[in-house]
Amino acid sequence: MDQKQQSALKTTDLSGAMVALVTPMNSEGDINWDQYQHLIDWHISLKTPAVIIAGTTGESALLTTEETERLWSIATQRCANTDTLVIAGTGAISPRQVMTNNQQAAACGAHVALVVTPYYLRLTQQALLDHFTAIADNSPIPVLLYNVPSRTGNDLETKTTQQLAKHDNIIGIKEAKADMGRISQLAKIDSFAVLSGDDGSFCDAMQLGAAGVISVAANVRPKALQQICHAITLGDVSHANELDQSLQGLYDLLSQEPNPGPIKAVMNAAKMLSSGIRRPLQLMSLNQTQLKQHIGAIKQEFTNQ
Repeated sequence: MDQKQQSALKTTDLSGAMVALVTPMNSEGDINWDQYQHLIDWHISLKTPAVIIAGTTGESALLTTEETERLWSIATQRCANTDTLVIAGTGAISPRQVMTNNQQAAACGAHVALVVTPYYLRLTQQALLDHFTAIADNSPIPVLLYNVPSRTGNDLETKTTQQLAKHDNIIGIKEAKADMGRISQLAKIDSFAVLSGDDGSFCDAMQLGAAGVISVAANVRPKALQQICHAITLGDVSHANELDQSLQGLYDLLSQEPNPGPIKAVMNAAKMLSSGIRRPLQLMSLNQTQLKQHIGAIKQEFTNQ
Protein backbone atom coordinates (compact mmCIF):
# COMPACT_ATOMS: atom_id res chain seq x y z
CA MET A 1 0.00 0.00 0.00
CA ASP A 2 1.43 3.37 -0.97
CA GLN A 3 1.55 6.40 1.30
CA LYS A 4 -1.42 8.04 -0.44
CA GLN A 5 -3.60 5.04 0.41
CA GLN A 6 -2.21 4.94 3.94
CA SER A 7 -3.01 8.61 4.54
CA ALA A 8 -6.61 8.10 3.38
CA LEU A 9 -7.34 6.20 6.59
CA LYS A 10 -10.16 7.71 8.66
CA THR A 11 -10.82 7.53 12.38
CA THR A 12 -14.02 5.63 11.63
CA ASP A 13 -11.90 2.83 10.16
CA LEU A 14 -10.66 2.07 13.68
CA SER A 15 -13.47 0.14 15.32
CA GLY A 16 -14.51 -3.30 16.49
CA ALA A 17 -12.51 -6.19 17.94
CA MET A 18 -8.87 -5.76 16.90
CA VAL A 19 -6.20 -8.25 17.93
CA ALA A 20 -2.94 -7.50 19.73
CA LEU A 21 -1.23 -10.33 17.90
CA VAL A 22 1.28 -12.67 19.52
CA THR A 23 4.56 -13.45 17.79
CA PRO A 24 4.79 -17.27 17.50
CA MET A 25 8.17 -18.74 18.48
CA ASN A 26 9.76 -22.15 18.80
CA SER A 27 11.18 -23.56 22.02
CA GLU A 28 14.44 -21.70 21.42
CA GLY A 29 12.68 -18.35 21.14
CA ASP A 30 13.10 -18.03 17.38
CA ILE A 31 10.13 -16.72 15.41
CA ASN A 32 8.00 -19.40 13.76
CA TRP A 33 7.24 -17.61 10.50
CA ASP A 34 4.90 -20.29 9.15
CA GLN A 35 2.68 -20.10 12.23
CA TYR A 36 2.79 -16.30 12.09
CA GLN A 37 1.51 -16.25 8.52
CA HIS A 38 -1.17 -18.78 9.40
CA LEU A 39 -2.42 -16.57 12.26
CA ILE A 40 -2.51 -13.53 9.98
CA ASP A 41 -4.48 -15.47 7.36
CA TRP A 42 -6.91 -16.70 10.03
CA HIS A 43 -7.68 -13.17 11.15
CA ILE A 44 -8.08 -12.03 7.55
CA SER A 45 -10.58 -14.84 6.97
CA LEU A 46 -12.54 -13.68 10.04
CA LYS A 47 -12.42 -10.06 8.87
CA THR A 48 -10.69 -8.98 12.06
CA PRO A 49 -10.67 -5.17 11.65
CA ALA A 50 -6.97 -4.78 12.46
CA VAL A 51 -3.92 -6.74 13.58
CA ILE A 52 -1.48 -4.98 15.89
CA ILE A 53 1.99 -6.17 14.98
CA ALA A 54 4.99 -5.97 17.32
CA GLY A 55 3.06 -4.49 20.19
CA THR A 56 3.36 -5.47 23.85
CA THR A 57 1.66 -8.83 23.26
CA GLY A 58 3.97 -9.39 20.28
CA GLU A 59 7.03 -9.07 22.56
CA SER A 60 8.16 -5.86 20.87
CA ALA A 61 10.77 -5.04 23.52
CA LEU A 62 12.62 -8.28 22.75
CA LEU A 63 12.53 -8.21 18.94
CA THR A 64 15.39 -7.10 16.71
CA THR A 65 14.87 -4.32 14.17
CA GLU A 66 15.15 -6.86 11.37
CA GLU A 67 12.54 -9.14 12.94
CA THR A 68 10.15 -6.27 13.53
CA GLU A 69 10.39 -5.04 9.96
CA ARG A 70 9.83 -8.54 8.60
CA LEU A 71 6.78 -8.98 10.83
CA TRP A 72 5.34 -5.69 9.56
CA SER A 73 6.12 -6.53 5.92
CA ILE A 74 4.58 -9.99 6.00
CA ALA A 75 1.45 -8.67 7.67
CA THR A 76 0.96 -5.86 5.16
CA GLN A 77 1.59 -8.17 2.22
CA ARG A 78 -0.98 -10.69 3.42
CA CYS A 79 -3.51 -8.02 4.47
CA ALA A 80 -3.27 -6.13 1.18
CA ASN A 81 -6.69 -5.70 -0.47
CA THR A 82 -8.49 -7.20 2.54
CA ASP A 83 -10.69 -5.79 5.32
CA THR A 84 -7.86 -6.09 7.88
CA LEU A 85 -5.67 -3.10 8.71
CA VAL A 86 -2.09 -3.37 9.96
CA ILE A 87 -1.20 -1.29 13.01
CA ALA A 88 2.52 -1.26 13.77
CA GLY A 89 3.81 -0.98 17.32
CA THR A 90 6.53 1.67 16.99
CA GLY A 91 6.88 3.08 20.51
CA ALA A 92 10.21 3.77 22.21
CA ILE A 93 11.61 6.07 24.88
CA SER A 94 13.39 8.32 22.40
CA PRO A 95 11.21 10.38 20.05
CA ARG A 96 13.94 10.16 17.43
CA GLN A 97 13.74 6.37 17.59
CA VAL A 98 9.96 6.48 17.27
CA MET A 99 10.27 8.74 14.22
CA THR A 100 12.68 6.27 12.63
CA ASN A 101 10.38 3.38 13.49
CA ASN A 102 7.40 5.19 11.96
CA GLN A 103 9.31 5.75 8.73
CA GLN A 104 10.21 2.06 8.62
CA ALA A 105 6.65 0.98 9.40
CA ALA A 106 5.33 3.19 6.61
CA ALA A 107 7.89 1.77 4.19
CA CYS A 108 6.70 -1.71 5.12
CA GLY A 109 3.13 -0.69 4.30
CA ALA A 110 1.61 -0.34 7.78
CA HIS A 111 -1.52 1.78 7.99
CA VAL A 112 -1.12 3.20 11.50
CA ALA A 113 1.65 3.62 14.08
CA LEU A 114 0.74 2.64 17.64
CA VAL A 115 2.96 4.79 19.87
CA VAL A 116 3.14 4.01 23.57
CA THR A 117 4.03 6.65 26.14
CA PRO A 118 7.73 6.62 26.99
CA TYR A 119 8.59 4.19 29.76
CA TYR A 120 11.09 4.16 32.66
CA LEU A 121 11.55 7.95 32.52
CA ARG A 122 9.10 9.95 34.63
CA LEU A 123 7.63 12.73 32.50
CA THR A 124 5.36 15.73 33.00
CA GLN A 125 2.18 16.14 30.98
CA GLN A 126 3.88 18.94 29.02
CA ALA A 127 6.74 16.60 28.16
CA LEU A 128 4.25 13.98 26.93
CA LEU A 129 2.42 16.62 24.90
CA ASP A 130 5.65 17.76 23.27
CA HIS A 131 6.78 14.16 22.71
CA PHE A 132 3.69 13.07 20.81
CA THR A 133 3.33 16.35 18.92
CA ALA A 134 6.86 16.08 17.54
CA ILE A 135 6.28 12.45 16.54
CA ALA A 136 2.97 13.23 14.83
CA ASP A 137 4.52 16.19 13.01
CA ASN A 138 7.08 13.86 11.45
CA SER A 139 5.11 10.66 10.91
CA PRO A 140 4.24 9.58 7.35
CA ILE A 141 1.35 7.49 8.72
CA PRO A 142 -1.35 8.35 11.27
CA VAL A 143 -0.50 7.99 14.95
CA LEU A 144 -2.57 6.06 17.48
CA LEU A 145 -1.68 7.02 21.05
CA TYR A 146 -1.18 4.20 23.53
CA ASN A 147 -1.65 4.82 27.24
CA VAL A 148 -0.78 1.95 29.59
CA PRO A 149 0.47 3.50 32.85
CA SER A 150 0.67 0.15 34.65
CA ARG A 151 3.57 -0.75 32.35
CA THR A 152 5.19 2.59 31.53
CA GLY A 153 4.79 4.56 34.76
CA ASN A 154 3.49 7.52 32.75
CA ASP A 155 -0.22 8.29 32.54
CA LEU A 156 -1.45 10.33 29.58
CA GLU A 157 -4.12 12.36 31.33
CA THR A 158 -7.45 13.23 29.75
CA LYS A 159 -6.65 16.92 29.22
CA THR A 160 -3.40 16.04 27.49
CA THR A 161 -5.11 13.57 25.19
CA GLN A 162 -7.77 16.17 24.39
CA GLN A 163 -5.03 18.57 23.30
CA LEU A 164 -3.24 15.92 21.23
CA ALA A 165 -6.51 14.96 19.53
CA LYS A 166 -6.47 18.35 17.79
CA HIS A 167 -3.44 17.24 15.77
CA ASP A 168 -4.44 16.19 12.25
CA ASN A 169 -2.11 13.19 12.31
CA ILE A 170 -3.23 11.79 15.69
CA ILE A 171 -6.37 9.77 15.03
CA GLY A 172 -7.12 8.01 18.29
CA ILE A 173 -5.95 6.33 21.46
CA LYS A 174 -5.61 2.84 22.86
CA GLU A 175 -6.58 3.54 26.48
CA ALA A 176 -5.56 0.61 28.65
CA LYS A 177 -6.55 2.23 31.93
CA ALA A 178 -9.95 0.86 32.94
CA ASP A 179 -11.27 4.26 33.99
CA MET A 180 -14.82 4.59 32.67
CA GLY A 181 -14.99 8.27 33.59
CA ARG A 182 -11.96 8.88 31.40
CA ILE A 183 -13.36 6.75 28.57
CA SER A 184 -16.60 8.74 28.68
CA GLN A 185 -14.73 12.04 28.40
CA LEU A 186 -12.44 10.86 25.60
CA ALA A 187 -15.38 9.47 23.62
CA LYS A 188 -16.78 13.00 23.35
CA ILE A 189 -13.83 14.13 21.21
CA ASP A 190 -14.86 14.64 17.58
CA SER A 191 -13.12 12.59 14.87
CA PHE A 192 -11.03 10.68 17.39
CA ALA A 193 -11.11 6.89 17.84
CA VAL A 194 -11.15 5.69 21.44
CA LEU A 195 -10.17 2.03 21.72
CA SER A 196 -10.15 0.11 24.98
CA GLY A 197 -6.93 -1.68 25.82
CA ASP A 198 -8.47 -3.72 28.62
CA ASP A 199 -10.39 -6.90 27.78
CA GLY A 200 -12.19 -7.08 31.11
CA SER A 201 -13.84 -3.67 30.77
CA PHE A 202 -14.06 -3.07 27.03
CA CYS A 203 -17.75 -3.94 26.84
CA ASP A 204 -18.51 -1.20 29.37
CA ALA A 205 -16.16 1.16 27.55
CA MET A 206 -17.97 0.65 24.25
CA GLN A 207 -21.30 1.35 25.91
CA LEU A 208 -19.80 4.69 26.95
CA GLY A 209 -18.73 5.53 23.41
CA ALA A 210 -15.46 3.69 22.75
CA ALA A 211 -15.26 2.47 19.15
CA GLY A 212 -13.75 -0.91 19.90
CA VAL A 213 -10.97 -2.82 21.63
CA ILE A 214 -7.38 -3.84 21.00
CA SER A 215 -7.60 -7.24 22.59
CA VAL A 216 -5.31 -9.97 23.87
CA ALA A 217 -8.23 -12.39 24.15
CA ALA A 218 -8.94 -11.89 20.44
CA ASN A 219 -5.93 -14.13 19.79
CA VAL A 220 -8.12 -17.07 20.82
CA ARG A 221 -11.76 -15.88 20.76
CA PRO A 222 -11.93 -13.33 17.92
CA LYS A 223 -15.40 -14.37 16.79
CA ALA A 224 -16.86 -13.99 20.27
CA LEU A 225 -15.36 -10.53 20.68
CA GLN A 226 -16.63 -9.50 17.27
CA GLN A 227 -20.12 -10.62 18.31
CA ILE A 228 -19.95 -8.41 21.40
CA CYS A 229 -18.90 -5.40 19.34
CA HIS A 230 -21.60 -6.09 16.77
CA ALA A 231 -24.29 -6.40 19.45
CA ILE A 232 -23.30 -3.05 20.97
CA THR A 233 -23.33 -1.41 17.54
CA LEU A 234 -26.87 -2.72 17.03
CA GLY A 235 -27.91 -1.46 20.45
CA ASP A 236 -28.43 -4.95 21.88
CA VAL A 237 -26.64 -4.20 25.14
CA SER A 238 -28.22 -7.11 26.99
CA HIS A 239 -26.84 -9.65 24.52
CA ALA A 240 -23.45 -7.95 24.53
CA ASN A 241 -23.28 -8.09 28.32
CA GLU A 242 -24.30 -11.76 28.31
CA LEU A 243 -21.56 -12.66 25.83
CA ASP A 244 -19.02 -10.56 27.69
CA GLN A 245 -19.87 -12.23 30.97
CA SER A 246 -19.22 -15.63 29.42
CA LEU A 247 -15.67 -14.52 28.62
CA GLN A 248 -14.78 -13.03 32.02
CA GLY A 249 -13.15 -16.29 33.10
CA LEU A 250 -10.87 -16.13 30.07
CA TYR A 251 -10.02 -12.48 30.72
CA ASP A 252 -9.15 -13.34 34.32
CA LEU A 253 -6.96 -16.25 33.22
CA LEU A 254 -5.05 -14.07 30.76
CA SER A 255 -4.33 -11.49 33.45
CA GLN A 256 -3.01 -13.86 36.12
CA GLU A 257 0.59 -13.45 35.00
CA PRO A 258 2.40 -10.87 32.83
CA ASN A 259 1.30 -10.75 29.19
CA PRO A 260 2.00 -12.59 26.89
CA GLY A 261 2.88 -15.56 29.13
CA PRO A 262 -0.75 -16.64 29.71
CA ILE A 263 -2.07 -16.11 26.16
CA LYS A 264 0.85 -17.99 24.61
CA ALA A 265 0.38 -20.84 27.07
CA VAL A 266 -3.32 -21.09 26.19
CA MET A 267 -2.60 -20.95 22.45
CA ASN A 268 0.01 -23.67 22.80
CA ALA A 269 -2.42 -25.86 24.74
CA ALA A 270 -4.98 -25.35 21.98
CA LYS A 271 -2.35 -26.34 19.39
CA MET A 272 -2.51 -22.93 17.75
CA LEU A 273 1.23 -22.33 18.06
CA SER A 274 4.43 -23.82 19.42
CA SER A 275 5.66 -23.29 22.96
CA GLY A 276 8.20 -20.54 22.45
CA ILE A 277 8.51 -17.22 24.25
CA ARG A 278 11.54 -14.95 24.44
CA ARG A 279 13.43 -14.72 27.71
CA PRO A 280 13.17 -13.31 30.28
CA LEU A 281 9.41 -13.80 29.63
CA GLN A 282 7.94 -17.16 30.58
CA LEU A 283 4.88 -19.18 29.64
CA MET A 284 2.34 -19.53 32.40
CA SER A 285 1.79 -23.04 33.77
CA LEU A 286 -1.82 -24.10 33.20
CA ASN A 287 -3.75 -26.69 35.17
CA GLN A 288 -6.38 -28.97 33.68
CA THR A 289 -9.24 -27.09 35.32
CA GLN A 290 -8.18 -23.85 33.65
CA LEU A 291 -7.82 -25.56 30.29
CA LYS A 292 -11.09 -27.47 30.43
CA GLN A 293 -13.11 -24.30 30.91
CA HIS A 294 -11.86 -22.59 27.74
CA ILE A 295 -10.07 -24.98 25.42
CA GLY A 296 -13.12 -26.39 23.63
CA ALA A 297 -14.45 -23.00 22.52
CA ILE A 298 -10.97 -21.87 21.49
CA LYS A 299 -10.34 -24.95 19.37
CA GLN A 300 -13.75 -24.58 17.76
CA GLU A 301 -13.06 -21.00 16.70
CA PHE A 302 -9.60 -21.85 15.38
CA THR A 303 -10.47 -25.01 13.46
CA ASN A 304 -13.77 -23.86 11.94
CA GLN A 305 -12.20 -21.55 9.38
